Amino acid sequence: MLCSDIIRILEAQSPAEYAMEWDNVGLLVGRKNKDIKKILLAVDATADVCQLAIEKNVDMIITHHPMIFSKIKRVNDDTVLGNKILSLIEAGIVCYAMHTNFDTKGGMAKEAAQMLTLKNTEVLEETYNGEGLGQIGILKDAVTLKECAKKVKAAFDIETVMVYGDNNKMIEKIAVCPGSGKSVIDIAIQKNADCLVTGDIGHHDGLDAMEAGLSIIDASHYGVEKLFMKFMYNYLVDFCDGVEIEIADVGTPFYIV
Repeated sequence: MLCSDIIRILEAQSPAEYAMEWDNVGLLVGRKNKDIKKILLAVDATADVCQLAIEKNVDMIITHHPMIFSKIKRVNDDTVLGNKILSLIEAGIVCYAMHTNFDTKGGMAKEAAQMLTLKNTEVLEETYNGEGLGQIGILKDAVTLKECAKKVKAAFDIETVMVYGDNNKMIEKIAVCPGSGKSVIDIAIQKNADCLVTGDIGHHDGLDAMEAGLSIIDASHYGVEKLFMKFMYNYLVDFCDGVEIEIADVGTPFYIV
């Protein structure tokens, strides 16, 4: 299949117009007429992921986070980003990103809500054409915050989470926003969520949320968004006959000691 054919398949699932204005989605490196026989799915196009793609003779990397986010004035080997771009070009590997368009239209939060078995779900923050960031819904049976944290760990297969709130507080209404959810704290409070499941919560964000009555389970940025890879694998195998698809689950970029 040509890269352009795969792009049409990707954009049928996550149209580019659903991306936030500040985002940078789409084909970031490579030619649309590249023949694609092998795809590697990853959350980030890290140096390790790029090297893995080269070693495995991958033709296309599809990531959640864009490798190129802001404007760059030159591409050379003086920078980490420049080195990655050059290595992919030299190996003939194309790189495509589907970020906030996947967060909104593509199904990131919807999938996360299903994994938490939330019922009566709706968009947490509408951003475009009835779609948006996050989901909010109800658990079938209320659980304590401590039990909810265990549920999050099991649902997303992660070892640790950070919890802001009283372990004994009963949780029934949950907001989930994969990735960095600082911006939706106030909305979760306005919609009477008992708990927000997200990532990248800072000290003061957590304190302010707790004082407003919202508990937070920080499952890390990668912890929830890694579902992107399995989700897209299951989607692409139905459309990409003859194309080999692999997942690069490299884990969170930090560890707790």
